[in-house]
Amino acid sequence: MISRLLFLFLAFTSIQLSAKIDTLFVYSEEMNKEIPSLVILPEGIENQSDNLPIIYLLHGAGGNFDNWYRRFPEIQNLSNEYNCIVVCPDGGKTSWYIDSPIDPQMKYESYVINHLIPKVDSIYPTIKSSSSRAITGLSMGGHGALFLAIRHPDLFGYAGSMSGGVDLRPFKTNWGLPDILGNATENPLHWEEHSVVAIVKEIQTDQKFIIDCGLDDFFLDVNRDLHRIMTDQGISLQYSERQGTHNWEYWRVSVLEHFLFFSSHFKK
Repeated sequence: MISRLLFLFLAFTSIQLSAKIDTLFVYSEEMNKEIPSLVILPEGIENQSDNLPIIYLLHGAGGNFDNWYRRFPEIQNLSNEYNCIVVCPDGGKTSWYIDSPIDPQMKYESYVINHLIPKVDSIYPTIKSSSSRAITGLSMGGHGALFLAIRHPDLFGYAGSMSGGVDLRPFKTNWGLPDILGNATENPLHWEEHSVVAIVKEIQTDQKFIIDCGLDDFFLDVNRDLHRIMTDQGISLQYSERQGTHNWEYWRVSVLEHFLFFSSHFKK
């Protein structure tokens, strides 16, 4: 209850760089609505003269913009430790962070790329370069992070996925996917064009990726497929599997590895 009241309070206060957590509302022209993001700032940011790297952290299906902080408030400690800004956008319940080819009210790729990133860069002291901008997420957010990074290498130098649903095609009736991609039998191209496993075959990139999945996760097979494809193409990838399933006990460990990975590259 206290955590929820905190978020409500922040939502109705103006942005202050001295705060550790902001709720930032950014308007989506395509969807005609204000969309919230949680912005986590490192301690002492108001006293720093240098601009900072930034990590976009995406939630999974059924979650929202405060999901990561509510389930893992230690995100603030990671922001402090690595001296980076963390942005947790709201991706809707089942948007998969794409622009739907059939639903004009579901345009989350356009929102993140055209509206959220420019607004964040205009307000906060970010390093406005792909070499200091990363994106990762869990489950649906893992798919979204890789999808956005692969399609926009000019914006993201690094990307990750934790237990990501990186191939949508095997899940033809799950998680609202038919509502945003259409019937899989009638619209196979929609499903292929929006699956990371398919689009990664078409790229050549110097981006760096970190991907992991639990050994008891229902997305394990599609992550292994992605690992094989990216390895065959010579894409820079840190891939791992470990004991665990599709839950917060697993992701609380994964996120530590992802922040360490991104930070090590930011320093380079």
